Amino acid sequence: MLRHGGLSTCPCPSDLADAQWAPITLIVPVKPGGRPAKHSKRRFVETIPHLNRTGCAWRMLPHDFPPWDTVY
Repeated sequence: MLRHGGLSTCPCPSDLADAQWAPITLIVPVKPGGRPAKHSKRRFVETIPHLNRTGCAWRMLPHDFPPWDTVY
């Protein structure tokens, strides 16, 4: 399955549905200019429920997510 910028990932149970993501896009800031983002903002936001649900440590984030120190 291809998701989030062409990365091959398996969906996590904590991933947001499109209907859940839509209202969040209104409050996630978009910074004009600069270099293109390496990771999608959606994937950053999806990290929070994943950590909350699994209780895993930041450094133990699955490789499907952006690097832990970037998200932290």
